[in-house]
Amino acid sequence: DYEQKYPPDPIYEEAQPNSRVWRVCIDEFQIFDADLAEDARDTVDVLLVFAGLFSAVVTAFLIETAAKLEPDYVQLSSSILYEILVVQRAFVNGSAVDLDPVVSSPNAVDFSPTHGQLWINGLWYTSLSLSLITALVAVLAKQWLHQYMSMTSGTPLHRSLLRQFRYEGLQVWHVPLIIGLLPVLMHLSLGIFFVGLIIFLAQL
Repeated sequence: DYEQKYPPDPIYEEAQPNSRVWRVCIDEFQIFDADLAEDARDTVDVLLVFAGLFSAVVTAFLIETAAKLEPDYVQLSSSILYEILVVQRAFVNGSAVDLDPVVSSPNAVDFSPTHGQLWINGLWYTSLSLSLITALVAVLAKQWLHQYMSMTSGTPLHRSLLRQFRYEGLQVWHVPLIIGLLPVLMHLSLGIFFVGLIIFLAQL
């Protein structure tokens, strides 16, 4: 019952720090904030899990493709050893040196990645960066929400004013908008990854 939960204040004490109006405000604030925090936490938790798994997947692809941005030093070492062996054999036999044209080709040293590899790695590094940014902002948003919902001691008036101060801070820093944009950022990261994946499969 409302009258039992919030007994009337003595006359001329309706605006005191412990008066009924502030206790009602605290309870209404808690209901509103609980709904706000629950929706935001669900979004943030899902994004954190998805961003972590997605970043791991993109990293696995990058480990494979990033190696193609630099020369294959194992093959280059084998080519150099082969050239040394051919020169030594020719010196022992007193014959002319006849290196394999492919081995002695300057392309074995003057390495340059293809445009496709540059695009693939560029897109996937961009996708990974966006995914990590999403995870970072999601962690910050979770900390904001935890601080916003933390209980404080004091009179109902003090708690009401502190809650309103925190709520206005969330609005000034556009925290609800930032949380709402996190799925968009994650979708953008996913789309960029698929563009790179299409280019990668087209080169197979």
